Amino acid sequence: MYKPPQDIITSLLKEDIGVDINRPPITVNLKQRMQNRKIAVNVDEPTSIDYKPQISVDIVNPNERKHEFSVNMREALNGDLMFMDHKDIDIILMKEKKKIVAFPKDLMSEVVYGAESRLMEHLRKKGVIQFDSIQGGNVYGSLEGKILESKETDEIAMTVYELNEWIKSEIGSSARKEKYTQQIKNRELYPNEEDATELGEVPHAEEKGSIKQHNLFAPYLYGRYTY
Repeated sequence: MYKPPQDIITSLLKEDIGVDINRPPITVNLKQRMQNRKIAVNVDEPTSIDYKPQISVDIVNPNERKHEFSVNMREALNGDLMFMDHKDIDIILMKEKKKIVAFPKDLMSEVVYGAESRLMEHLRKKGVIQFDSIQGGNVYGSLEGKILESKETDEIAMTVYELNEWIKSEIGSSARKEKYTQQIKNRELYPNEEDATELGEVPHAEEKGSIKQHNLFAPYLYGRYTY
């Protein structure tokens, strides 16, 4: 029985050494074309393809929250951020020095100091500024605090967020103050009938009051010629 040389070599290697050579099967497709009476032979050899798809995986942290907000602020030439929306004070965020400074908007008063104190207390409780860094600034009536450094969070973005939250919390009290001030003005300028008298309603007298001013020795008059 005739064997091809490659089969003989394969059998010898398997018997003597124990090496088995597996050749991929070759398939022959015979297709007969009826028009020109020719036979086409197609030799198909199996081909292995290694396909490694890349799958992207997004890891979502359930404890992470995204906050989107809008804030009205200005940027100075050196990059500092200025917040001017508060009624009594102006707030400056110094990026390079990492400092928050609050200035009186007009004149220094107890109301202005109260607003500055509430701002620093809010930032201290939120962990934005150092507790022992709150002090008066080199400008009259100002109050400042140093921003804490963070390795995990952008401290500037966090400070902007907390400043925006504090300014929004002050809107209600500012509106109540404006309303109260307007009520006082309206009561003085446009009083009702019970609190006002028309001209001539109270008759004019020749003398009014208990302090008489007739001579040099009048009451509340003091000097070298009063005796």
